[in-house]
Amino acid sequence: MNEEEVDERTSLMSGEVVTQAFENNRNIGDRRTPRNGENNEITDVFEDSNERSSRARQRNQGREPRVRDVSPHDSEMDEEEMLKYGAKSVMMLIVPVSTCMLVVVATIASVTYYTRKEGTYLVYTPFHEDGDISQARKAGEAIANAFIVIGVVLVLTIVLVLLYKFRCYCVISGWLVLSSLMLLFFFGYIYFQEVLKVYNVAMDYFTLSLILWNFGVVGMICIHWKGPLRLQQAYLILVSALMALVFIKFLPDWTTWAILAAISLYDLCAVLCPKGPLKILVQTAQERDEPLFPSLIYSSTMMWSIGMADRDNSGGARVTSVTRVNSEDEEESLESTEGEGPTNEAAENAIRALGSQEEQQELANDGQDDEEEEKGVKLGLGDFIFYSVLVGKASSYKDWNTTIACFVAILIGLCLTLLLLAIYKKALPALPISITFGLIFNFATTELVKPFMDSLSSQQAFI
Repeated sequence: MNEEEVDERTSLMSGEVVTQAFENNRNIGDRRTPRNGENNEITDVFEDSNERSSRARQRNQGREPRVRDVSPHDSEMDEEEMLKYGAKSVMMLIVPVSTCMLVVVATIASVTYYTRKEGTYLVYTPFHEDGDISQARKAGEAIANAFIVIGVVLVLTIVLVLLYKFRCYCVISGWLVLSSLMLLFFFGYIYFQEVLKVYNVAMDYFTLSLILWNFGVVGMICIHWKGPLRLQQAYLILVSALMALVFIKFLPDWTTWAILAAISLYDLCAVLCPKGPLKILVQTAQERDEPLFPSLIYSSTMMWSIGMADRDNSGGARVTSVTRVNSEDEEESLESTEGEGPTNEAAENAIRALGSQEEQQELANDGQDDEEEEKGVKLGLGDFIFYSVLVGKASSYKDWNTTIACFVAILIGLCLTLLLLAIYKKALPALPISITFGLIFNFATTELVKPFMDSLSSQQAFI
């Protein structure tokens, strides 16, 4: 007799023994009268549960536990999910980045204030490249200005990381609120004033102040507190465009290109180096399970992720607690039915356990919906700003070939960055690839394509 026949006989015998024991136990429970005025309907519920549990034990008796092979199916699902959210991530970032760059290009093309040099520069750029100086001296002054600006950015980033490390959230919030106030009210006022001048729109100061007040207050509420997602994203794009226009206005020409090259190298080191400040900031936020500052990060899904995370955690706690209580109630009810019959307390626990299954399913569905909402991409506002600075500076030379080339180059670099993000699954710098492509396309188009197109136009040759 082989081993399979022995296992079948053993399982059948054990099933018969379990069935006979449960039938005897049920007959004993039927002959007994309910204690303390117990309801007969509760007894019927328990008899049905006894029959179901006995059938389940007969089916599971003698079987080995199954091991689910999840590797092929789960890997396919992961690949499909990665492709799905990868395509969504690309579109969720291309649209806002393109919008920000288009706003800057349209402003540069229509408002001459941001391309007119008036001898006023930022305090971080002491060398102004003015006067009749050689190109070598201009390059040296541009590199010196770039080093000074990168040093200031590095110091401010280290200060921000230290404040975050020591949980000085009030200082950080005050710092960011003051920055947003200056951008929305002061630079917003300059922008509105210049646009009204260009389009020759007459407006009194009372109306202008009322518009600025509503614009600034709504922006502060949406950026630093809560608001509709689309309105938050629109304000973050506008803030990035205003900052990019300020850089284009108050930075010398050669210094702008030097800063773009230097900031991409700084971003690469700050994010990927083991002791990089941005890497430390991201790791600290992940360890504390806290979101980064909404006024510095563009999110494609939600901005107030603190409340959503709290709701997820509480929901998960409720699901686990319900499951634990249900298992204990079921064990208690089985023990009571195998012994003396159902008690009133055990019956109430069983009914409560059956009723809580729907509640548990609803909580699980809510958790899945929240997880679905939290899947999204995040991009720093600094990336928006420097993308727009590059395209805006290229458009200031009134060459649309160069502008379009830089625009396309930045979007290609962003797509490659998202591809690397899907491969390595960790935080990556968004500036190096896009800025490198943008600089290459800018100078190649200016020095090679533009003279070639001018010579073709002068000889009336069309391709």
